[in-house]
Amino acid sequence: MGIFSKKIGIDLGTANTLVFILEKGIVLNEPTVVAISSDKKEVLAVGVEAQEMIGRTPDTIIASKPMKDGVIADYHVTESMIRYFIQKSLGRLQIFKPDVLVTVPGGSTSTERRAVIDATIHGGARAAFIVKEPVLAAIGAGIPINSASGHMIISIGGGTTEVAVISLGGIVTSASKRVGGNKLDQAIIDYLKRRHNLAIGERTAERVKIEIGSAVPIKEEMRVSVLGRDLISGLPKNITISTNEIAEAISERLREITQTIKAVLAETPPELAADIMDKGLILAGGTALLRNLDELITQATGVPTYVADEPLLCVAKGTGIVLENLEFYKRSIMAKR
Repeated sequence: MGIFSKKIGIDLGTANTLVFILEKGIVLNEPTVVAISSDKKEVLAVGVEAQEMIGRTPDTIIASKPMKDGVIADYHVTESMIRYFIQKSLGRLQIFKPDVLVTVPGGSTSTERRAVIDATIHGGARAAFIVKEPVLAAIGAGIPINSASGHMIISIGGGTTEVAVISLGGIVTSASKRVGGNKLDQAIIDYLKRRHNLAIGERTAERVKIEIGSAVPIKEEMRVSVLGRDLISGLPKNITISTNEIAEAISERLREITQTIKAVLAETPPELAADIMDKGLILAGGTALLRNLDELITQATGVPTYVADEPLLCVAKGTGIVLENLEFYKRSIMAKR
């Protein structure tokens, strides 16, 4: 590593991208959205600015989400987006190209990983390192991934649920499911439409989930009033909704998550399964903040489950730890200079 070279980590998510700089911490957190002109295919805006353009200028501008299911869906756009994030984080006058560490989903193929490396090098990196997201989430959650015992990490973001058993710095068994916070919000929208003839938006659904949501029914329910549009009269309507209604609304989606966890446990070698029973499962990602999700997973699997500290930042914190100790984490990294 050159003395002048900055080291940065990019948590390239389906919904949001976070950038971490050594000694500064997380410097950027923006939507993974790019606005392109329909004719010339040139990039007009990225992140927050691009998201604000959605639906405003329909003919000439296309707002695109270049990452789908955690992998690159549009290479050209992703490269421009990475260049923008690197420049915005370091300033345009950066003389030396940075060393960049990028996250990819646990289930990504070698071709998909190669595409991320190429896009990062072309986007302005001196050297690119990529690490699978569950590994970074585990490191950020304080799990000693290089030890010879098994640990299970469950990282639930906006777009995906990543489940992985890690031992000796690598992933032993894993699974990825396209269910995350966004699908839970959608389930709340569908429930209110079906049960109360009320139309609400995604942001309202997310607010309700955060304020009163729970993964399991509870005795001491919380209530919140929700303003939406009455589907019959078309007029604004205010209703009060309780915690257990939310628990019911999202139960089907949460079952998909617990099934995925059980499937990975079923594939885990017996010695590692014994380690996991002993230490418990660790939850990371923003959706880990849902009340009683740990309790639901403990009930479903019979294995004690714990939420990591600051679950939302585990992956970004993991990039920071790896950047500081690249030698130590060599085995978990794929690199290209």
